[in-house]
Amino acid sequence: VNTRKHPPGIPPPSENNWPKDEEDFFLLHPDRERDALPQPFRMINKLVMQVFESAMEIIERREMLREAEKLKVQPKKCFPTAEFQVTERANCLAVSGKYVFVGLSEGLAAFNTCDFKDVCAWDAAKTEICAIHALDLGNECHVLLAVDDMGLVWLFCFHEESFLLVKILNEVEDISQQSACVEEVLSRGGDYAGILLQGNTKAWLEIYQLPKDSWLTEMEKTTGAAEGSACSERRSSCLSKVGTSLLQELPVSAVQADVELDPPVLLLTVRPPKPITGTSFKGPLDALKEMDDDSMLGLGHNHLIKDSQWELQEAIFCSTYREYLEAEGVTKEEIPRHATFHFLLPSRILMGPEMEVQPDVPVGIGVHWDGNHNFCFYLLNNSLKGKADSDLIPDVVWPCAAPIACSAVSSCSRYLALAGEDATITIWDKHLGYPLSVTAILEERFIRSIHFL
Repeated sequence: VNTRKHPPGIPPPSENNWPKDEEDFFLLHPDRERDALPQPFRMINKLVMQVFESAMEIIERREMLREAEKLKVQPKKCFPTAEFQVTERANCLAVSGKYVFVGLSEGLAAFNTCDFKDVCAWDAAKTEICAIHALDLGNECHVLLAVDDMGLVWLFCFHEESFLLVKILNEVEDISQQSACVEEVLSRGGDYAGILLQGNTKAWLEIYQLPKDSWLTEMEKTTGAAEGSACSERRSSCLSKVGTSLLQELPVSAVQADVELDPPVLLLTVRPPKPITGTSFKGPLDALKEMDDDSMLGLGHNHLIKDSQWELQEAIFCSTYREYLEAEGVTKEEIPRHATFHFLLPSRILMGPEMEVQPDVPVGIGVHWDGNHNFCFYLLNNSLKGKADSDLIPDVVWPCAAPIACSAVSSCSRYLALAGEDATITIWDKHLGYPLSVTAILEERFIRSIHFL
């Protein structure tokens, strides 16, 4: 019995009826239809063709990169033109004028860049030199700051191919109170020297004034005396025949062994800023009486926030973020152990209208401590008399939104670049006292160093 109600019809077309294995069946010639590969060889052929095409793409990409590298400017290869041999292990070197000073495992050595020969050496203390800073003072006189493996800073004056020890800057009688030098800087022109010292629990910065004018005067006198003694020795050698070879072999630099140079003068001792604490002022009038003048932005020492308010704020913070503090652990604020400082030339911020300064001589320093928001300026004409026990207050303070990570000063000393820990770089015009540009790096990066080109 036929129970079909509707007549049979043609089913609608669907993708299931399409040939899957032969996508390009319509391109095949009718006579070559029998030559098509059977399965699974067609699948293998397809995979091989895909691998071949991907390999060709890689080859083309590499050829394009090679062509792009050829179009770039190739750096010029430089080969050494000369070399000089050292007797000990070389740790560091510095170039000043026509001399190269090398710090050895035992002492110092000086080489002449004209003939690359050993000029002289100093190994009186038998100490290892780890860092050297050298600067040309003129009249064939050079100043050197050398740091040994114990952290002692040796101040030398190099003249007439001989080393003259002026002073050990951080030497103390009690060796338990010895502090190590972690950074040393010479100002342009050799007028000032700065060293960053670290003790057992604290760090501080010392700025010295170098009496280079008296050094140059003393060197001129010594040179004249040496020439006079050499002339007298030549006359005596002509008259006497005994000991002529010994007198002729006496070097001029040996006469300078007894030269005494004036020691440097300690100008400033800069310590890390103290944290903001509560005040003992009873009212606003007492605080305003103790405020600094208009030329300085306050550090927060003279304010009306009491100790109880600081304690309440800390208690609220701890109670709010207790889960995170217990998970990561609470770390107390540590005293900064490192600072970056620069010698600064005269500008409107660092000098008053009545100050007489020279344009090429620094008048102040800029300092920022690790983890601190403030960039502090100190004048170099401050006196340490009566301030031995008290901390030096900066003359100008520039606060920043984030802790300062690194800083740089241009060669003309007018522009100051501050890089914060929030990856922002601010360029300040130190002469006018306002920022020129602020650049924020989008990616979360930590800026470790910054330089002017």
